[in-house]
Amino acid sequence: MPKNEKLKSILIIGSGPIIIGQACEFDYSGSQALRSLREDGIETILINSNPATIMTDPVMADHIYLLPLTTKSIVKILEEHPQIDAVLPTMGGQTALNLCIEADEKGIWKDYGVELIGVDIDAINITEDREKFRELMLKIGIGMAPQATATSFLKGKEIAQEFGFPLVIRASYTLGGAGASIVYKPEDFDALLSHGLEISPIHEVMIDKALMGWKEYELELLRDKNNNVVIICTIENMDPMGIHTGDSITVAPAMTLSDRTFQRMRDMAIHMMRSIGDFAGGCNVQFAVSPDEKEDIIAIEINPRVSRSSALASKATGYPIAKIASKLAIGYTLDELDNQITKSTSALFEPTLDYVIVKIPRWNFDKFEGSDRTLGLQMKSVGEVMGIGRSFQEALHKATQSLEIKRNGLGADGKGYTNYDKIIEKLTNPSWDRVFTIYDAIQMGIPLSRIHEITKIDMWFLKQFEEMDALEKEISKYNIDTLPRDLLLEAKQKGFADRQIAHMLDCLESNVYDKRDEYKINRVYKLVDTCAAEFVAQTPYFYSTFENEMQLPSGERFAENESKVTEKKKVVVLGSGPNRIGQGIEFDYCCVHGVMAAAECGYETIMINCNPETVSTDFDIADKLYFEPVFWEHIYDIIRHEKPEGVIVQLGGQTALKLAEKLDRYGIKIIGTSYKALDLAEDRGSFSRLLKENNIPYPEFDVAETAEEALAVADRLDFPILVRPSYVLGGQGMKIVINKDELEETVVDLLRKIPNNKLLLDHYLDGAIEAEADAICDGENVQIIGIMEHIEPCGIHSGDSNATLPPFNLGDLVIQQIKDHTHKIALALNTVGLINIQFAIKDDKVYIIEANPRASRTVPFIAKAYGEPYVNYATKVMLGEKKVTDFEFNPKLEGYAIKQPVFSFNKFPNVNKQLGPEMKSTGESILFIDSLKDDAFYDLYARRKMYLSR
Repeated sequence: MPKNEKLKSILIIGSGPIIIGQACEFDYSGSQALRSLREDGIETILINSNPATIMTDPVMADHIYLLPLTTKSIVKILEEHPQIDAVLPTMGGQTALNLCIEADEKGIWKDYGVELIGVDIDAINITEDREKFRELMLKIGIGMAPQATATSFLKGKEIAQEFGFPLVIRASYTLGGAGASIVYKPEDFDALLSHGLEISPIHEVMIDKALMGWKEYELELLRDKNNNVVIICTIENMDPMGIHTGDSITVAPAMTLSDRTFQRMRDMAIHMMRSIGDFAGGCNVQFAVSPDEKEDIIAIEINPRVSRSSALASKATGYPIAKIASKLAIGYTLDELDNQITKSTSALFEPTLDYVIVKIPRWNFDKFEGSDRTLGLQMKSVGEVMGIGRSFQEALHKATQSLEIKRNGLGADGKGYTNYDKIIEKLTNPSWDRVFTIYDAIQMGIPLSRIHEITKIDMWFLKQFEEMDALEKEISKYNIDTLPRDLLLEAKQKGFADRQIAHMLDCLESNVYDKRDEYKINRVYKLVDTCAAEFVAQTPYFYSTFENEMQLPSGERFAENESKVTEKKKVVVLGSGPNRIGQGIEFDYCCVHGVMAAAECGYETIMINCNPETVSTDFDIADKLYFEPVFWEHIYDIIRHEKPEGVIVQLGGQTALKLAEKLDRYGIKIIGTSYKALDLAEDRGSFSRLLKENNIPYPEFDVAETAEEALAVADRLDFPILVRPSYVLGGQGMKIVINKDELEETVVDLLRKIPNNKLLLDHYLDGAIEAEADAICDGENVQIIGIMEHIEPCGIHSGDSNATLPPFNLGDLVIQQIKDHTHKIALALNTVGLINIQFAIKDDKVYIIEANPRASRTVPFIAKAYGEPYVNYATKVMLGEKKVTDFEFNPKLEGYAIKQPVFSFNKFPNVNKQLGPEMKSTGESILFIDSLKDDAFYDLYARRKMYLSR
């Protein structure tokens, strides 16, 4: 039992819909906290409005409230559950902390006798109010940059006059650096100061003297009630001060700190955590270090909660910070808890890394046309990837291979910049591809000293890039037949992909793979064990690397592989990679449920994913976790090693689906719907033939590969025309055009961005209603799990539409057509598992827009609205363990559920906010209404046509 016996029932506040600055890392921390508290027999009550999360699953908490995150909702819950003893707000990011403070200010916690655990109000106020934080730091002897607080425009002007430029403006009580900016020139100051004051909920900004070029570090700490503090991870930002840490490339452990400075920084972090309040839980501390030999240390900020970085630190070290933080919050001490990986050491042991971690953010600037792509103090990334390797170079390459931006790693793909002015401009104004630009600059011969002068990136990192470039040049002197073994091994140890090496040698990727086989240069798998292998790890969490073989006295040569293959029947689930617009947390939800369902069927489950924010990459979700890029070479090596029964691709979104063709070609079984059927649904020509054969209507369409062909097609189809590329996710590149000039411009632009792509041209059904259905099929039986009607008209991407379950305005005739079409298509595609079909309804006739025989964005929403575990059922059908008829479907929903999209346009103030066929929302929330007379529904319906853009 927990040490605080009074705590029997705890309320946890979630983080709500995903926005830029607050992604699915809080689903991970919230899920861990809920599991951790239930281990101790504590009743858990959760509030969160995000239906796509694992944490809002019925299995996670005793009572789940999918309600808006407001004090009104909090009061409703406390009325219904007077037994609640405490609230834990530190697992839900800034949203949860802000709601906790608001409830405290209104006296809600006091009125209902609820204790605050994991943090205290003083700590939140001190860390969020920049003036109070500054005063405390000076009092305890921690250095700060010269700074002052302004609560008015006039005061801000006075401070700027005193400090001079460049300056940093930071808004108080905001998330993801909202309202923060660097001001280089006096003429930009007024507008940026006004913006900061407006965006701060208390209309306060802190103005700092800018520490441009200083190095930035983050430490993740845990403290218990006895004031024991452990530092779980030290993370170094490769990018210097001036770029938000969420947009920085980060590395663990710290690479360029002297030991003396590292020890000073540790002492300062512990001193800061002990000084901000009397609480037990987690903390994130950020520092700046001067880039000279003095290595002066300045405190930037401290967050008394789990953060994006603590999810990264948990995955980097294998130490589950959120799980331990919740144990500490209920009164345990660190020395009483086990290390979760070794099970034999205490949680008071600090993790030690014998590998390197590199995190690279994932941006979606292409969704925000006209956006400022320069990176700065305001976070703009929508997700992130993490690479684990034995060296910085290997981890960096793995991270770049995980990004899914059509690059195979750094260099060696013919896609780099070769224009000197362009490279200098991109180094000067850092954007999403900065890491690639550095490599291009070195390849061009720009001196490291010049690159350092522009970027202020530490010379140690730049020399790592230089070594990789030197190796690429050396390998390029050979061909596949003459390449020496030691050079090929070195390239693999530095993380170069077979595709990159093939580019250097001017041969096929398969030739390099065969050469590796011939030379016996094979991947080996190592455990992430928290303690540099000093103690035995009990948890199978692996990364790959390449080792020089050792020779035994017997003459036998081998490289140690720590991943032992069992005799059990196995299934691999491919994860969805980094979060991005069009593919978010909902696919992680599907993957986790797929893993759990396969385990229930007696399979050993193997998860492959590279996203550090997710529940699927938690160390104890699957039987084995391979933290590797969802990238063909890595997946194929794992499959060859594990020899599974097959691979599940339909739960990991487009990321996993794109690999189906390769799996099929290499004779690896795809569990569920076959590759042939998946491909048929993607190929518009073949799919339309299938619809025609089944007498199912679809909008008139044709295919074009050039602008000339597109113009010829336009003569046959009436405008407006919907133009879209094949095999893309989230409506990427989709446009509605109304004349030939627009059509030509759109086609030329699309073929430039996505070369060799087939473009689909559909007659756009103007004024049609859009609907969609999700179903489970076993090849013989079809069960429709949900039919949704969109409030917005056809033409707005389904991910950006308010979807209503069940439909509110479709007659019996239309509903019957939707049911009939869904049954026919699911069976005609030989679907085994999930399928999502989208419809356009005009004049009571139902047309098919598209069909996706895979998990869709709406599946978690329907599962939460109806209270049924649909992914569990679908996975058992895929595995052939059950038929659809074996399940009792009993959806429970009174009234209506509405899936409401959430946007992050505030990060891109100058962008066109109109909606259209290309998806722009970053997340979603669920809204339950009793009837269509509800004001919320009326408001949505009244605005439905406002946003449609062509």
